[in-house]
Amino acid sequence: MSIISKDISEAIRLLTAEDIVAIPTETVYGLAGNIYSEKAIKAIFETKKRPFFNPLIVHIPSIDELSNIVEHIPEKAQLLAEAFWPGPITLVLKKKAIIPDLITGGKDTVAVRVPNHPTTLELLRRLEFPLAAPSANPFSSISPTTAQHVDTYFKDTIKMVLDGGACTSGIESTIIGFENDEPIIYRLGSTAIEAIETVVGHIDIKNSVKSEIADIPDAPGMLARHYAPKTKTVLTDNVLETINRYPNKRIGVLVFSSKIESASIKTQIVLSKLGRLEEAASKLYNALHQLDTEHLDLIIAEEFPDFGLGKSINDRLTRATKN
Repeated sequence: MSIISKDISEAIRLLTAEDIVAIPTETVYGLAGNIYSEKAIKAIFETKKRPFFNPLIVHIPSIDELSNIVEHIPEKAQLLAEAFWPGPITLVLKKKAIIPDLITGGKDTVAVRVPNHPTTLELLRRLEFPLAAPSANPFSSISPTTAQHVDTYFKDTIKMVLDGGACTSGIESTIIGFENDEPIIYRLGSTAIEAIETVVGHIDIKNSVKSEIADIPDAPGMLARHYAPKTKTVLTDNVLETINRYPNKRIGVLVFSSKIESASIKTQIVLSKLGRLEEAASKLYNALHQLDTEHLDLIIAEEFPDFGLGKSINDRLTRATKN
């Protein structure tokens, strides 16, 4: 049975012994292990039931460690790291030979970031190795943003959840790859495109979330179905009209800022009454966890404005509704 604890020394002991530990970040909780331990990395994949072709993100304590992990740092990668680390941007760069292929899904690139969470930064500084840490949830399920979410998923299979409180950003990092040293977004996330473009200029998105995404991903978090509740979920730009298409159903509704008036709604969650996208993003997964426990027939989610973090929220909701 897992133990929720704030004891960083115990987390260090377990990780050094090649066990896996759930750790907090500003985005979501991660299921962490020593990147140089085949035992630990296999345990991450097996515990999550994650396919081995899906790469993991390597977490390091500072930008100074990046050159230990990667062969080449493009100029714009350096600019992004200096601007946003610690923070929710992951860079996909050519890996050094020391990085095991098990981490990278057999690719010659590695995804790496510096998380912006005081507990995990202290943990990383005290460890003698970086950590691989995909989200601490079963593959394709809703990502966890509290220690309790992780415990619900894995209480019988991991030994420790390092408790760092609720995650402040609430959705995963933005992942940026490089093609001919030019940046391209592989996954939308907690850092908005507009903020990134102030540093490196215009940036394209590798895959439109509206289209099918390749079975073999370039980076973590790119598969078409992901972040999904067990309850059937529908994304719509007209919630009332969609409610009317499902008579006599137990319906839960997830909306941005304005409550929907309908007698057909059993449960409704408004993510930000003030219309703040950052607040909505921080509460998104917790709301989906809550709705998924309400024994509903259907979750209807409102489409968000298509700018800033609204793009990232729509990305997650679209993947949650893929069959």
